[in-house]
Amino acid sequence: MSLKAKITEDMKAAMKSGEKDRLAVIRLIQAQIQQREVDERIELDDAQVLAALEKMQKQRRDSIEQFDKAGRTDLSTIERYEMGVIGAYLPAKLDEAELDAIIAAAIAESGATTARDMGKVVALIKEKAAGRADMAAVAGKVKAKLA
Repeated sequence: MSLKAKITEDMKAAMKSGEKDRLAVIRLIQAQIQQREVDERIELDDAQVLAALEKMQKQRRDSIEQFDKAGRTDLSTIERYEMGVIGAYLPAKLDEAELDAIIAAAIAESGATTARDMGKVVALIKEKAAGRADMAAVAGKVKAKLA
């Protein structure tokens, strides 16, 4: 079953069970997916849906940070709940050892030796760790290893 189909099935289940909060978040997810499909005039595959979900997660992380700084815990609680629902559709995160192994393999595969080669390395890692690692953190690790 594709990720889009799973999201649709979960939306139906949330409707039937009366989970209004969860249903609202799932509808936000579907709206994001449909918006990208309309804007780009394509049918999103699982990798593109994962990218959209990651973007939504990042937006919520940023919002939580801002709400916490402003002392609005009521709003940050809502964002945390939305992150939990969205996170259920993302694959399990890589642990540090797996991530380090992928980084080392990508550096070896690309033949990178300096920080200028970082783009090639990150592109290889993105293929292997899509949706399973924070790419900003990965870029920082790659930069440290190549420095």
